[in-house]
Amino acid sequence: MPTGHRQDWPLESVGQGVHPAPRAAALCWTLEGLYLQLLTILAMPHYEGTIWRPPSEARSLILQATVGCSHNACIFCVSYRDREFRVRGAEGIASDLRSLDGRLLARVRRVFLADGNALAMSTTEMEECLDVLREHLPSLERVGVYAYAKDLRDKTVGGLRRLRGRGLGIVYLGLETGDEDLLRWCRKGVTVRETIEACKKIRQAGIPLSLTIILGLGGRERSRAHATATARALNEIDPEYVGALTLMTPPGVPIYDMVRDGRFRAMGPLEVLGELRTLVEGLDLTDCTFRTNHASNYLPLGGTLGRDKSLLLDAIDRVLMTGDTTMLRPEGLRGL
Repeated sequence: MPTGHRQDWPLESVGQGVHPAPRAAALCWTLEGLYLQLLTILAMPHYEGTIWRPPSEARSLILQATVGCSHNACIFCVSYRDREFRVRGAEGIASDLRSLDGRLLARVRRVFLADGNALAMSTTEMEECLDVLREHLPSLERVGVYAYAKDLRDKTVGGLRRLRGRGLGIVYLGLETGDEDLLRWCRKGVTVRETIEACKKIRQAGIPLSLTIILGLGGRERSRAHATATARALNEIDPEYVGALTLMTPPGVPIYDMVRDGRFRAMGPLEVLGELRTLVEGLDLTDCTFRTNHASNYLPLGGTLGRDKSLLLDAIDRVLMTGDTTMLRPEGLRGL
């Protein structure tokens, strides 16, 4: 479930709650983010469809190495319904880069290769893309991509290490849930075990891994099963980053019709927080940055697990014990 093209406010560690970063740092962060977004817009004459990217890639130049999603069948996802999957590859992104002023490109430190799962390209195609980026971007430090578990089936750990050596610095992958029945129901197209093994391959290659899970995906009926199974899967993978999103059901996706017809009972804000609490309580991670700062979430939180586990639980409990929904993001301000 990719994130929308939006500007997220930076968050400090949870501490006594979640607080905005210092104003001066936030201003610099925002100005730099606006500069990179402007650069992305300049490259957009070649861009097809809406831009979707992780919140942490707000300061990255976004280039479309692939168009759409190779799977594009999940019942909860609205992101790539309007386009057919195809590879633009090194030639496509080289064309984008040649259209931009070299003086501007000299400032680019991070690139995000869109669309939904650029890692669907072969290892050789990815190497060619990364070589083009290094040729045009002298200050490049990191390249990020979305991935789908099936993308890793034919890739070796050695091949992934070569990609890391060429600048692939983070892979974002949607676990969504650790509940096998729920994963099948939402038409993800892979099993939990396949996803876990794909994630382990990325980790063995030394590439930082950021996983997304979707709160509320099981509705009221499967909430506890979803939370506990997802915690187990995350514990086995032990990723560097986990981002939680909350299910949204906009028109145009199959789950919207299920909600409208009463076949799926969506959860309310406090029910979602209860599920989040069950998830966090079950997590046993080594050193993982955990965030709920996506625009779909009711309560933005951030911390390091396991160090901040009790602090995260306390922050959730403060809302659950009072039942005060005014402490949460209003429904009208939630978004993809």
